[in-house]
Amino acid sequence: MLGEAAYPEALAALEDASPVLSLLGRDEVLSSPAVAMVGARNASANACRFAETLAQGLGEAEHLVVSGMARGIDAAVHRGALATGTVAVMAGGVDVIYPPQNRTLYESIREQGLLLSEVPLGIQPQARHFPRRNRLISGLSKGVVVVEAALRSGSLITARFAADQGREVMAVPGSPLDPRAKGCNSLIKQGATLVDSLEDVLQAVTAQAGLGVRPSSPQPPVVLADAASDEEAESGKARLLELLGPSPVAVDELVRRCHLSAAAVSVALLELELAGRLERYPGARVSLVLDAKADAGL
Repeated sequence: MLGEAAYPEALAALEDASPVLSLLGRDEVLSSPAVAMVGARNASANACRFAETLAQGLGEAEHLVVSGMARGIDAAVHRGALATGTVAVMAGGVDVIYPPQNRTLYESIREQGLLLSEVPLGIQPQARHFPRRNRLISGLSKGVVVVEAALRSGSLITARFAADQGREVMAVPGSPLDPRAKGCNSLIKQGATLVDSLEDVLQAVTAQAGLGVRPSSPQPPVVLADAASDEEAESGKARLLELLGPSPVAVDELVRRCHLSAAAVSVALLELELAGRLERYPGARVSLVLDAKADAGL
């Protein structure tokens, strides 16, 4: 529960801290400073090898390595840091093995690391859980390293959450001919720190050493839309689609009109963006992608 000693301090400091977390494994690993690493599910062999080596180096440098238990980069990250400490943030319940092909890795993390989720036990992961899971990955960490990612991917959503939470955003550059590198190259153009070695990452996160300290008077927990039923969540998303159009509108205006919390609207907008239905503009404005209206039965 939020406020109890076992609750991760870095997450307790977030405005939208989850009231309840499930932890399965060795919660003592949370005492180490954390760095998150994320990337493509269909990652290249070279990227997976680099991610595993970098995660191993971070662990040997006494950092906890956090990722999302997905195929590709996430799995490589967990394998690299298994011996020194890793946290897998789950989109479903901590007792639900997902994806199924990571069963062996799941068992190893349960024994040697930590599985963490804000979703109740027994819940199968759904599409709307993944953006929320991503904010926990970044929230636990001093910085996020994106190893390989397409332009529209969950890894970039994790990077956006990291920036919003004041964490360091780092990206590994890649070939401009590889679509899996376009997201990382775009992050670097937008100001993310270019990293291609362990030393780069350690230097980048040094300035974030003060993160993760629980404030003296924690804010009361904010219950997000995920606490609502599936029907309520879908109703809220449908309302947003009704309000959105081809002309940019301020996110604050959407919050006022749809009668959902700001956090719930943010998560819904991220889901729409991940699905390719949303365009963002300066000044916290968004619009619906023109050809998305015909596909509005999300």
